[in-house]
Amino acid sequence: MDRSVPSPPELLEIALGVARDAAATAYRMRAEGVSVTATKSTVTDVVTAADRAVERQITGTLRRLRPGDAVLGEEYGTAEHGTDAPTGVRWIVDPIDGTVNYLYGLPHCAVSIAAEVDGAVVAGVVRNIHTGEEWTATIGGGAWRAGQRLTCSTETDLGQALVVTGFGYDSRRRAHQARVVAELITQVRDIRRLGAAAIDLCLVAEGRADAYYEKGLAAWDQAAGALVATEAGVRIGGLKGLPPGPDMVVAAPPALFDPLHDHLARLDASGGP
Repeated sequence: MDRSVPSPPELLEIALGVARDAAATAYRMRAEGVSVTATKSTVTDVVTAADRAVERQITGTLRRLRPGDAVLGEEYGTAEHGTDAPTGVRWIVDPIDGTVNYLYGLPHCAVSIAAEVDGAVVAGVVRNIHTGEEWTATIGGGAWRAGQRLTCSTETDLGQALVVTGFGYDSRRRAHQARVVAELITQVRDIRRLGAAAIDLCLVAEGRADAYYEKGLAAWDQAAGALVATEAGVRIGGLKGLPPGPDMVVAAPPALFDPLHDHLARLDASGGP
């Protein structure tokens, strides 16, 4: 099989078309009414019929356009070639990031699609299902929204920083995360919990929030949003020298990263259940 790989801009064009169609389907299904079809980690961690329908649509389109690629999706796991695609390309898909917001009709949920080549994310799009806001990035090509190149916050004082975070669904984890927030909130301007990691990362990318951290993110939660943030100048990492991952993702401008990291490490933010 031909191992030639499209360029990051070409992969982004594919992701854009797929994400726009998927977001339109999700928007239509929300207008028609939402049904909960299953739960995941707890009874509050829901899956809607739209989650599954939108992921099937995305996966089907990607298989048609790029039949040799791998696809990793939130609802159906790894499809097509596992993690070792003959083409070297894997698509990382969150059909509806912010499902609980979607369920309640809150306008903070998105379709997130990233293209990974040989293990590195090189293109990504996050599209808000309700508003149509669309954030894009290619590796080395910058981050963009509405034709404007994005740059992150220039804030240098953590005490003046608006920090975004998220909580898990397990009650024991939430209790630990609440203790972290209770301590951290005295060290920053304020804290927001908006409910969609991909969009949260994009807000940090354009300076509508100063920083973000969260425990428990999967690859599909952060792949596209993290590329957008990185390309906007955001530093992303885990705690104590670890890479970003399920234990912790910290995203902040370079001047804020270390002070935020140090507070989170002191508070054992990656600990607990």
